[in-house]
Amino acid sequence: MRNLTIYIIFIFAIFSANKAYSQSYEIILKGGHVIDPKNEINDVLDIAVKDGQVARVADDIPISLGERIIDVSGLYVTPGMIDLHTHLFHGTVPGNYLNNSFSALPPDGFTFRAGVTTAVDVGGTGWKDFGLFKDQVIDRSQTRVLSFLNIVGGGMRPPVPYEQDLNDMDPTMTALVANQHSEIVGVKVAHYRNRDWTPYERGVAAGNLAEIPVMVDFGGANPALSIDSLFFDVLRPGDIYTHAFGGGMTGHGDREAIIDENDRLRPRMHEAQERGIIFDVGFGGGSFFYDVAIPATKQNFWPNTFGTDLHTGSMNGGMKTMLNVASTMMNLGMSLQEVINASTWKPAQVIQREDLGHLSVGAEADIAVFNLLNGDFGFQDSRRIMIPGNEKLEAELTLRAGRVVWDLNGIASPQWGD
Repeated sequence: MRNLTIYIIFIFAIFSANKAYSQSYEIILKGGHVIDPKNEINDVLDIAVKDGQVARVADDIPISLGERIIDVSGLYVTPGMIDLHTHLFHGTVPGNYLNNSFSALPPDGFTFRAGVTTAVDVGGTGWKDFGLFKDQVIDRSQTRVLSFLNIVGGGMRPPVPYEQDLNDMDPTMTALVANQHSEIVGVKVAHYRNRDWTPYERGVAAGNLAEIPVMVDFGGANPALSIDSLFFDVLRPGDIYTHAFGGGMTGHGDREAIIDENDRLRPRMHEAQERGIIFDVGFGGGSFFYDVAIPATKQNFWPNTFGTDLHTGSMNGGMKTMLNVASTMMNLGMSLQEVINASTWKPAQVIQREDLGHLSVGAEADIAVFNLLNGDFGFQDSRRIMIPGNEKLEAELTLRAGRVVWDLNGIASPQWGD
């Protein structure tokens, strides 16, 4: 009897070991067209996920090795997108604009459905209230939320008077707080309206102290300050010029566009980009105009990154979502591969987070699966001017750290009755 018991235990152990071995991965994404710019992958492959990480990228991974097999054939599989320009410091303080108030948005309701797994709040908080932002948003979101600290210590409250206050622009304190928190990946300067370079210089000083990039929303002055001076005398290689296709009269005053009054690209724009200035779309509610974008792209000037400027003033306008911005740029002439790069690996490099934006084995399994639709579509700019297009990206499935967080048509779910 004792020998029979030992034999049964032995057989059960072998069966359990074989079962564990046969199901090595929690998820296998099967048969998708993988685009991974960092690893120069542009091919039909399978992706296996285990313990929240990318475990294998290969041709025809056996389905016997997966606990859950998700058929993504005919779809595009990419790293989770990184939105470089958002406003997520949502709260209930009346009149506080994008700082703990009603114009900012809770990230999880707007990211995963667009294939975004990392969102960067730019300037909602300054050094004085970053702790509140971390507790209220970063630590309570499934989306990976990162931050650019506003050079204004009190953050992005109404531009007048708060973002005009030179006395509240402290590079030392900004850098000190940035160095204390890994979630802080940059410094933001925005909405300044005077003919004075001080805010930009202080932003760069903070960036130098913390060794992080600076993003500039060139606020506007009358007459407008020179973007040539901004790109070549103030900013450093790796710093970011957002609202790249804005310009002229905006809600924050006059600013020079990257094209002149004759629709010609200003002479040094390509040179600035080659120098390392990052041009971010920063679409927003009033910062992307076809009057600028079409002449600029026809002269072969393309953005490096696709920040949306997500907030309540942009989400229902021409911007809509990260995927709508990407689709807009595709219909202006960017290839699918270029669009994915500008949404994944390039922004990861810009914010010095090269652990993100790719599908290398061992990377956190932030993965987006897209359908590329063909048909008759319309894409609006910030003035609601429309151009037609025939391609549009749609998020079919999003994984964050290996967990399904968006599933448009239930492709990762068991079918009723099975």
